[in-house]
Amino acid sequence: MTRPASPPRLAFIVTEDWFFVSHFLPMARAARAAGFEVLVIARVRDHRAVLEAEGLRVIPLEAERQSLNPLDVVSATRRLAAILKAERPAIVHCIALRAILIGGAAARLAGIASRVYAVTGLGFLAARQDAAARLARGAIARIVRGPLEGPGTRYLFENPDDPLIFGLKPGDPPVTIVGGAGIDPDLFRPEPLPPAPPLRLAFVGRMLWSKGVDVAVEAVTAARARGADVTLTLVGAPDPSNPKAVPEATLRDWAGRPGIAWSGPSRDIAHVWAGHHAALMPSRGGEGLPRAILEAAACGRAVLTTDVPGCRTFVRDGADGFVVARDDAAALADRIAMLAADPARVAAMGASARARVLDGHTEEAVMAAVTGLYRAMLARHG
Repeated sequence: MTRPASPPRLAFIVTEDWFFVSHFLPMARAARAAGFEVLVIARVRDHRAVLEAEGLRVIPLEAERQSLNPLDVVSATRRLAAILKAERPAIVHCIALRAILIGGAAARLAGIASRVYAVTGLGFLAARQDAAARLARGAIARIVRGPLEGPGTRYLFENPDDPLIFGLKPGDPPVTIVGGAGIDPDLFRPEPLPPAPPLRLAFVGRMLWSKGVDVAVEAVTAARARGADVTLTLVGAPDPSNPKAVPEATLRDWAGRPGIAWSGPSRDIAHVWAGHHAALMPSRGGEGLPRAILEAAACGRAVLTTDVPGCRTFVRDGADGFVVARDDAAALADRIAMLAADPARVAAMGASARARVLDGHTEEAVMAAVTGLYRAMLARHG
């Protein structure tokens, strides 16, 4: 009597357990539904029970993502390589740049050829435009495409611009482009717009300079100075492990301005959008495809954003919202004043944004693409 074959094992490598839960839990569910045993290797804080309740096996890897100390990086890589050698996953799926660098090196040391590198943006390295940042991006691209790449490496991107940084094209065989992390359109669904005036804007996300939260405050302040009846709610918390975190004192100072409020983080983002007309996301770059934009759009809210990869990929200027140059608070204030004076346009843009989500940016569409990638990798190397 032959024993049934063990299910193939898939290991997600991600810096933080909360980040995996907030963005990629549906991906793990889809992998389990496709027949994989799923491991999550991450720095574990408050979300272990959530992951284990989904039938996932959690393996802690303590590594501070803010640290650039080479000794810390080498130590984390060695510890991760030992885990991978013991677990022998069929596929290693590394999420975000730091996990790609450490996880890719560890997978190579462990002899695991089938690797998915999910580039969810380059963070503050892409948001910065100085020479040092350009050199850093070039060095990272050479490492990823050099010693960390092998014939079994596949890339997941959330917009068609990011592959170019790595010397890849959107149509290259190793490249798969998906509609962000995907959104459940039944969980995030349109509710009636609140009464207007005022035009109620919200910035939802981590309170980071790279996300342009200061530009959002400046633009709304300028629009109000011109007579536009508009308010802004900042929804989110600083991220102490991110070098671009906005200090809490600055957030409290902004919240003291007329028309500006800081509510802290929320566990019910759909409820946030039910009380607002439009999203304000003036990112400086480094995004893959911001989940905050997808959530707002799925709720039928217009999106005001900037001309950076990911944001401009999703938002069609004049249709789903407005796209302005990065760091251009004056242009953003113009668009805000325009929407404050035209409630019908706000509603039409929100409906267009909802339709945009349904066209390839749902969880169902993204998970189908990702599980299809897994199956192709197993067929090739299994």
